[in-house]
Amino acid sequence: MEISRLRGAVVRFASVTLIGMGFVQAAPAAMINTGYLIDSQARAASLARVEVLLARDDVKQQLVKLGVDPAMVAERVKGLSNQELLQLEQSMDDQKAGGDILGLVGAVFVVLIILELVGVIDIFKKS
Repeated sequence: MEISRLRGAVVRFASVTLIGMGFVQAAPAAMINTGYLIDSQARAASLARVEVLLARDDVKQQLVKLGVDPAMVAERVKGLSNQELLQLEQSMDDQKAGGDILGLVGAVFVVLIILELVGVIDIFKKS
């Protein structure tokens, strides 16, 4: 009796295993091209620079003064395309050293407004 139960369990296990082998799918793999790797590293560096700036207390205070949640801005910056992130970083570089932070905050705000108007993001919830 015990052997027949064991044999039945082994047969069921083998049957399920053999049937399941038919459903195995191969994972597609491809080479990562150098341009993609360089773009992703450049994006990471640009994003890090912008996030460091947004983490500063004076920038956070200015964003709050403008009525924008700094956490939302950080989240939206992560969602920017590579070109938009590069444009934002260039506008940061155009600012005077130790100068007008309001210009940078304004640039971030303008980018967010443009993204809102294009429909990429939804900052101002429509009820």
